[in-house]
Parts: sequence; structure tokens; C-alpha cells
Amino acid sequence: MGLPSIENRTVGDCIKHIVMWNVAGANEKEKDHVAAAIKSRFEGLRRVIPGLLHLEIGVDFSRVSYACDVVLYSEFSSKEALAAYASHPAHLKVRDELEGMRIARHQVDYVQDVEAVASSSGRALPSAV
Repeated sequence: MGLPSIENRTVGDCIKHIVMWNVAGANEKEKDHVAAAIKSRFEGLRRVIPGLLHLEIGVDFSRVSYACDVVLYSEFSSKEALAAYASHPAHLKVRDELEGMRIARHQVDYVQDVEAVASSSGRALPSAV
């Protein structure tokens, strides 16, 4: 399931939800195992959560001391869809399964500036109906 094209979006209809974690593990091998489990569990939410337009999980390869280990990047159709995701049984199951595997969490939620995206791409943004 891909993202709707810019032509199919209207102002205010895309919410970005980004979460970064540091993971538990006594060594790199343990951390890699935990990161793989997190990636697998969250990828299982694709096409399960209503209003979830896009979801990807990235695992850091830089290993620099200030980097987080795993990032979740997701897009939702609305603030309401994001709120519903937070309490959706499939998401709660993943969260419970991963309890204790994540030792630090950082989150940003924001509304995409669709007009700026359209402007930078040189495409006209359709008006909302």
C-alpha cells in the first residue's frame, strides 16, 4: 500500500507520526535481535489499522553514540486516525509484546504542510471539495 499521490491529497489530510527508540541489549548482537523484533512486529500493522497510510521501520546502522537504534515513520489520514491507532487492539498487542525491549522513546507528531510539498514539487494542489 503506497501513499496517495500529491494530486490526491488536500490540505490538512496527512499526519506524520515519528517515533525513535533506543533498544535494550548487553551487546550489539542482542540489540540487533531486539531491533529486528521491533521492526517485524510493527511491519505487521500494515493494512490492519484504519487510516494508516504508510508505515516504515528503519534500523540505524551508524552506531554513533547519539543515534537512536530504531525509527518508526508513519503517516495517517487524520488526527482522529492517529488517535484511533494509539488505542487499536493490534497496536496495543505490539506495544505489550515489546514491553522492556525499548529503553528510551522520542516522538514527534505533526501535520504535513501539503501546500509546501506541492509548491516544491512544481505541482498544483487541487482544492478540497
